[in-house]
Amino acid sequence: MYHKETLKDKIALVTGGRSGIGYAIAKQFLQLGASVMICSRKEEPLAAAAKELNEFGPCYAHPCDIREVEQIEALGEAIQEKFGRLDILVNNAGGQFPAPAELISKKGWATVINNNLNGTFYMSQHMAQKFFIPQNSGVIVNIIANVYRGFPGMAHTGAARAGVDNLTKSLAQEWARYGVRVNAIAPGTIESSGLDTYPKMIQDSFEAAKEDNLMKRFGTVEDVANATTFYSCDLSSYISGTTLYVDGCEHLAGDRMGLINTLRAMME
Repeated sequence: MYHKETLKDKIALVTGGRSGIGYAIAKQFLQLGASVMICSRKEEPLAAAAKELNEFGPCYAHPCDIREVEQIEALGEAIQEKFGRLDILVNNAGGQFPAPAELISKKGWATVINNNLNGTFYMSQHMAQKFFIPQNSGVIVNIIANVYRGFPGMAHTGAARAGVDNLTKSLAQEWARYGVRVNAIAPGTIESSGLDTYPKMIQDSFEAAKEDNLMKRFGTVEDVANATTFYSCDLSSYISGTTLYVDGCEHLAGDRMGLINTLRAMME
């Protein structure tokens, strides 16, 4: 367990912080002494999440669509006004849907790429320009996905997340001179509210998927939060440009065809 002052006095922004992995990261940051701003597109559930999180520390909410540069700029202004600086950016916001590659529409492809790849870049660039580079300090943690051996059934998000994996390496090298560290976390299948959005037939396949995992379980949101805290604190002060797989070894072993095979069975 981390010391309760591991992130004392740090200012953190967690995108997609109103639920699932983002919520767990924000909660742990607060418990470790940070002040946290969470953002997502929907104002009401975002405000409700911030109210709950305030039990653990000072948490604030600001609605933001990471695909819209103007909204990111407004978020930066809100952070400047509230805190005067930013120490940690967690790029967790994103979205996708399961589909065979041959059936992904142009609009669907563009939406996922714009959200998961472009939005991550826009957010990172603006917060670096506004805070990290002038400060000569900062940490960026990108939450991606297990794309090590491809992502059959989600080619759009696999391509976007692989792009963020490479972006992580590029930004880490370019911004090292400014004292900015950039790393990524690649979760495997995580038991969170996100799993509830999938069709029943896919949800029914989860038990078999657990058995295929070498650790015989899915990850928890706390598993991802623990890794995010490590990258965000001084324990990783000499680490940048890396991707940590939090997936029970799934990126090295296991059948990557389970999702696409289930999707095809649903279509028969």
